[in-house]
Amino acid sequence: MKRIAFVGGMVFNSDSETFVSCNILCDDGFITDLTRSDVPYGYEIVRVDGKYIIPGLVDVHTHGISGYDFNYASEEDMSKMLADYARQGTTSVMATLASQTMSKLMNSIFSINQMRLRAKTGCASILGVHLEGRYLNPDMRGCHSSDLLAKPNVDELCSLAFAMMPPPLHFSIAPELDGADAFIRKAREFGATVGIAHTNSTYEQAEHALLMGATSFTHTFNAMTKIHHRSPGCAVCALDSDDAYAEIICDGEHVHPAMVKLAYKSKPSDRLVLVTDSMAATASPDGEYEIAGTKVYVSGGRATDVSGTLAGSTLTMFRALTNMMDFCDISLNEAIKYATVNPAAMIDADAVGKIARCYRADFITLDDINNPEIDTVYVGGEKVF
Repeated sequence: MKRIAFVGGMVFNSDSETFVSCNILCDDGFITDLTRSDVPYGYEIVRVDGKYIIPGLVDVHTHGISGYDFNYASEEDMSKMLADYARQGTTSVMATLASQTMSKLMNSIFSINQMRLRAKTGCASILGVHLEGRYLNPDMRGCHSSDLLAKPNVDELCSLAFAMMPPPLHFSIAPELDGADAFIRKAREFGATVGIAHTNSTYEQAEHALLMGATSFTHTFNAMTKIHHRSPGCAVCALDSDDAYAEIICDGEHVHPAMVKLAYKSKPSDRLVLVTDSMAATASPDGEYEIAGTKVYVSGGRATDVSGTLAGSTLTMFRALTNMMDFCDISLNEAIKYATVNPAAMIDADAVGKIARCYRADFITLDDINNPEIDTVYVGGEKVF
C-alpha cells in the first residue's frame, strides 16, 4: 500500500467553495483523510507549501486530443491521449464516440473498455463511454456524416449498452425522431444518462423528452433549435429546466461569451456543465483531421468541415474553466464546480470531481487563483509532470 501525504497546501473544499489549509492523506491512489493534524508515520511527504490545490477536471464530452480520436484509437493511441489529457489538467474523461456504423462502434467500445481495465500511472482515467450519435436529426447533424445516422433503435441500444458496461454510460440523441421515447426509457433502465442533441425539437418536444427520462442537453445552443420569442425551441428548454444539466462549450466561438453568461445566470449553479467537445487537433498542429466520417480542417485552432461548419473544438477543460471566469466575471472558487462536481454528477460518476475522503487523489496545484495556470497535476496521487 503506497501512502502519500500532501502537506502545506490550501485545499479547495467543493461544498463551501473555499480554500482550506490542510494536509491530504492518500492510500493507493485514493484520499483517506483531510487533516490539520500531524501526518501519521509511514507516509511519503510531498511538500506543496504555498500552492492552491483544486480537483482534477472532468470532461464528459471529448472526442480526442493529440492527433487521436476515440472512434479510431488503438489502445496504444489511447495511452498517449490519456497522458496528454492529464498534462492539460483533465484527470477524468468520458470517451466520446461520434456517429459510425454499429460494427465500428462496437469495436471502439471494446477498445475503450480494455483501457478502462488497464489504467496507467500518470494518465487520465476513462470513466465510461458517451455515444454522441448515430441517433441524430439529419437536419441538425453538424459535422456528422448523414450516411452514418440512424433512427433510435432499442435493439441497437441493448447491444451498445451491454458493450459499454459498467456505468457510467451516456447517450446523446435527437428526441423528435421516431423511436426516441422507447430509446430514452430503455437507456434509463440500463442506468444510462441521456442528453438531448443535434435536434430540431420544439420546446414542447424537448420538455417531453425530459419527462421520458432525458437528463441533459448536449452542447447547449449548438446543433439545436434556437431562441425565438414566439417559438422558444430547445435552447430555451435547456435554460428553463431547473433539473436538467446543460453542457456548454466555453470557448467563445461555439457560444458567444454573452450567451455563456446568460446560461450561467439562467441555470441553477449545480446544473451547468463545462465541456470541450474536443477533437483530435486539440494540443496538436493545424492541419487536416477527421471526425464522424467528415474531413475537418483546422486553422488557428478553429476546426471546420469543408462548408465552414464548426466540427468539434480544440478547447481544453482548463481553458474552458478560465474562460468561464472571464466571460461571467466570477472567481475561480465559483467556477471550479462547472468543470468538476457538475460534470461528474451529470453522468452519475462516483469518486471524482472533489478533494474529499474516498475520492480519487486527482488534483491540480496552482500558484495563483486570480490568474490561474497549471503548476502540477496529480492522478491517483502520482505526479504527472
